[in-house]
Amino acid sequence: MTASFTPLILDNLVTAILLLDEGLTIRYVNPAAEQLLSFSKRRLNNTCFPELLQHSSLDLGLIQDTLQSGQGLADSDVTFVIDGRHYTLEVNASPLSWQKELLILLELKPIDQQRRISQELSQHAQQQAAKELVRGLAHEIKNPLGGLRGAAQLLEKTLPDPSYTEYTQMIIEQADRLRNLVDRLLGPQRPGSRQVDNIHVVLEKVRQLVAIDSGSNIRLHRDYDPSLPDFTMDPEQLEQAILNIVSNAAQALQQHGGGNITLKTRTAHQTLIHGKRYRIAAKVDIIDDGPGIPGDIQDTLFYPMVTGREGGTGLGLSIAQNLIDQHQGKIEVVSWPGHTKFTIYLPIK
Repeated sequence: MTASFTPLILDNLVTAILLLDEGLTIRYVNPAAEQLLSFSKRRLNNTCFPELLQHSSLDLGLIQDTLQSGQGLADSDVTFVIDGRHYTLEVNASPLSWQKELLILLELKPIDQQRRISQELSQHAQQQAAKELVRGLAHEIKNPLGGLRGAAQLLEKTLPDPSYTEYTQMIIEQADRLRNLVDRLLGPQRPGSRQVDNIHVVLEKVRQLVAIDSGSNIRLHRDYDPSLPDFTMDPEQLEQAILNIVSNAAQALQQHGGGNITLKTRTAHQTLIHGKRYRIAAKVDIIDDGPGIPGDIQDTLFYPMVTGREGGTGLGLSIAQNLIDQHQGKIEVVSWPGHTKFTIYLPIK
């Protein structure tokens, strides 16, 4: 009775189940796994599981080790890329004896939606905290800088030898440089001039600017949705935000010999942004086939002064997020070697 119920139970589970042999070849998948992976049972059976994966954040050798150790494996945050689709999963692997054969029971639970919501809330809170920190630092830095600059100007007027002004000018220039850096850290604090405009006009300006600055080894592609309606925006602020992201992509590609950047627009329906649902939103994807964002900075990517590029200031993405936030929008990012995608959502009211 128990044996006859086993396939029935597995086939009706909502958790994706795969049975793998010691070589990680798939021996069984339940309907939930077919639905999750978007492949049929016929396609998956007798396929080596690692061959399905374009990228895995989990060392698959650890799954094989469960047979030798007899101990299960659990990881609550695994990234798989299968057929170009990105999955964030909770993965459990357990050794299983079935008809005198040792198999691995692999459970896959998608957590993309929960993680996206949690990440968005955390990112928004972190952004507000970073803003307050930078504002406090700016106040503490700019006041002494103003005094330093003023003292240098007064000193310059009383110098007996005009040749000494070279040094006071150096003090003034460095004080101005630091003041400009602080102003860039703060970014625009208030919404600019709003008007009804077309997002594709903004994207075309960005594309032209990056094409001029980049060499011929950077190829820019367009994939626009012409049905996307015009909406209220500050075109200059959106141009700056998108330019910061596209320029970062172009610079990363330049360091690795070139590549492709795609600017893509679509209409998104029933989109949740900062806890509020919008019936319709503009979705802008900036996709590149570069080396990917280092995993150790992905969670803090939008912090000021965080950068994965040598010589980078770490201000571009922080400013971009601030400008998109002023449009009640949000930015999401997924990245693995060979693929990085920034997605901007802008509500259309």
